[in-house]
Amino acid sequence: MCFKTLNEKIKNFKWWDMSILKLCVVAFTLMIAKLWSGILGLEWYWYLIFGVVLMIPLIIKLCKK
Repeated sequence: MCFKTLNEKIKNFKWWDMSILKLCVVAFTLMIAKLWSGILGLEWYWYLIFGVVLMIPLIIKLCKK
């Protein structure tokens, strides 16, 4: 129910609203990395793997008809 309402409201967003949302996510992620320094101890390829795995559903949606 709540997600349906959010999906309808997000259609009113402009491209810059989505950009601001992405910047908020980056800022929140940096805050978590600052507070939990252990997460930054991972090797670089773990971040790449995590990003690619999260990207797969989006690419599938993009390629769907």
